[in-house]
Amino acid sequence: MREYHQIPIIECHEPLVEIPTEKFVVETPHAYIKLGANYDQYSPYYLRQTVLVNLLTAQKHLQLIHPNWHILIFDAYRPVSVQQFMVNYTFTEALKKLGLKKADLSPEEEEKIWLAVYGIWAVPSLDENTPPPHSTGSAVDITLVDDIGTIIDMGSMIDEMSERSHPEYYAHTNSEYHHYRELLHNIMLKSGFKRNPREWWHFSYGDQMWAWLSNHPHAHYGRI
Repeated sequence: MREYHQIPIIECHEPLVEIPTEKFVVETPHAYIKLGANYDQYSPYYLRQTVLVNLLTAQKHLQLIHPNWHILIFDAYRPVSVQQFMVNYTFTEALKKLGLKKADLSPEEEEKIWLAVYGIWAVPSLDENTPPPHSTGSAVDITLVDDIGTIIDMGSMIDEMSERSHPEYYAHTNSEYHHYRELLHNIMLKSGFKRNPREWWHFSYGDQMWAWLSNHPHAHYGRI
């Protein structure tokens, strides 16, 4: 369990709605779909209704500072089955990078790799009390695109399994990367979101992590 799982969920039953992708920037086909992830009747581009409204507000805040810049939505809604798929994929890729085979790992070595995987991925829990944030429709992974369509360099890739993913990693070493991370953070904060303390790209509104970071007594959204 993560710290935020102590927060109770009082489901408000707000609908999951399709994101108007023409208002943002998205990558087609989606990165996880290219790997084989199956979203069933949904897609990665769904959010709870209020979360979508807040995201549109964040883009307005961005464009007050940088007209014609856009939020790039990397990922939003993610069924638990896709969460499990990506956890397994990340573990397999970590083994490949290390030149290892699972069958040859000691229990301690395997645990170390799983700890690294779960440092960046929420556990794909089916327990209604401990849903992965993206499986509630309240979390979104984003970055910024400038007025000529260039993705802003934040100093690490989304989903990168390293300390460079931590939001404050460049606070004292690279002012440009830190500036753009803070720009992203500020427009989202003004729009009601909270940022994952371990991931510069992950923001949520209304889920357990949001409630925990906001000192709110309960979350509004549970697993869909």
